[in-house]
Amino acid sequence: MGGIPEVVTTRQMRAVEAAAIGSGAVTGRALMERAGAAAAAEIAAAWPQLSGPVLVLCGPGNNGGDGYVIARHLAGRGLSVRVVAMAPPAMPDARAAAADWAGETLALGAPPAAGAAPALCVDALFGTGLARPLAPEIAGLLRGVAAAGCPLVAVDILSGICADSGRSLGGGSLPQAALTVSFHRAKPGHFLGEGGALTGALRVRDIGIEDWQGAAGDCIRLAGPDPALEKRAGHKYSHGHALVLAGGPGRGGAARLAARGALRVGAGLVTLGCPAAALPENAARLDAVMLTGVEDGPALARLLRDPRLNALCLGPGLGLERARVLVPAALATERPVLLDADALTAFADGPDALFAQLHDRAVLTPHDGEFARLFPDLARKLADEAPKGPAFSRLDAVRIAAARAGATVLLKGPATVVSNREGRVRIAAATGEAAAPWLATAGSGDVLAGIVTGLMARGLAPPEAAATGAWLHAEAARRFGPGLIAEDLPETLPQVFRALSAGAVFSPSSPAGGLL
Repeated sequence: MGGIPEVVTTRQMRAVEAAAIGSGAVTGRALMERAGAAAAAEIAAAWPQLSGPVLVLCGPGNNGGDGYVIARHLAGRGLSVRVVAMAPPAMPDARAAAADWAGETLALGAPPAAGAAPALCVDALFGTGLARPLAPEIAGLLRGVAAAGCPLVAVDILSGICADSGRSLGGGSLPQAALTVSFHRAKPGHFLGEGGALTGALRVRDIGIEDWQGAAGDCIRLAGPDPALEKRAGHKYSHGHALVLAGGPGRGGAARLAARGALRVGAGLVTLGCPAAALPENAARLDAVMLTGVEDGPALARLLRDPRLNALCLGPGLGLERARVLVPAALATERPVLLDADALTAFADGPDALFAQLHDRAVLTPHDGEFARLFPDLARKLADEAPKGPAFSRLDAVRIAAARAGATVLLKGPATVVSNREGRVRIAAATGEAAAPWLATAGSGDVLAGIVTGLMARGLAPPEAAATGAWLHAEAARRFGPGLIAEDLPETLPQVFRALSAGAVFSPSSPAGGLL
């Protein structure tokens, strides 16, 4: 999968498989064979020197059927393979796959067979079909395998993780997979919640059902670079003019970071607006960014008579009282407006007053704490234990929040989720092989606010600017690596753009999990 790949829920995946099988073009048993063979090939590629025994844990459903196929293919490669069956196969295709497995099969709980400890363990217990917490003995078995230092391979998704939300069903502790092999499309749970931290290296393999993808309907997509990122010829105003509003003396650092992000992402001009008393300190720290005095709401309204100021950023370092005055003036123009930090917290006591002023060209960029202040009921649902699947997810929360606010909402996190008010969702994943832990540094969110504002100034629609901005933000962090501070993020964006031009950017869900 290249470009901006789709992500499918459990229900959508079942619909695609049912459409393919219902067409008569393929059988369920053939799909199981393709999936198992693909997973075995990925295991062999990941551990080319593997020589020790392989333990395959098979559940009673079709995920277990995949496990029997994997066992057969690995044995065919000359490996010593042992199957441990949780229960006899309950599905016809799984029974057929088990019948084709001629090797050793032990019942779960049977005394361990003599011989060397396993060098690799395959989790083919439940996959995406699980809708309840793992039994304690199953969870304990998986944890024991991991504690013994045996690499764990998950088939489709780590057992115990809700494929639609990434949440651990029942809240139990689960081990980390070294490799997850999924089929046709990635699932939300590969990126969200505990799933994002436990999936390990993700490989998504084609099993020949692409022609029936339409049965899935509208899909979530992984965020990626927008084609509009490439600059066209023109003068500075043809690439937009972003206005970043700052706080008073001693509070300008966050806004300066945002302004630098907007400038580096390609806005033709960026102006920082602050009280007159803060002009000297900002002038001492800025070169390419212009400065203007903005004291209050009427002053901002006068400034915005200039139609060339086509995108606004409010929040970083703005101050709560100043935010309460300036946000209404900014929103009244119905220009693209990004609200972050203080511009959100200023309305925590009465979020409906903010929502009444928002429009579809506004973007809210809360972190979890700010989200909880604006949408406390949704935050509580996310915090509640997930007793069964499909569990309430960050996707659900952000969709509802965007509809309620009437604006695009970007909820920051390792897997940033973006939704417009119509419910079209993107995930900007910085998990697994695409992890960017260095973003956990002061000021990184301010830079993100500036990047998204700069993209809106360049003409990207707010939802696309938010999703693309989140992807660029994480990609810059990945390229810089350890030692990153917020000031490094804007300065790394040119490297990202050069890599885009060369076609060398990371796709966490490509078949090889590598470069596009």
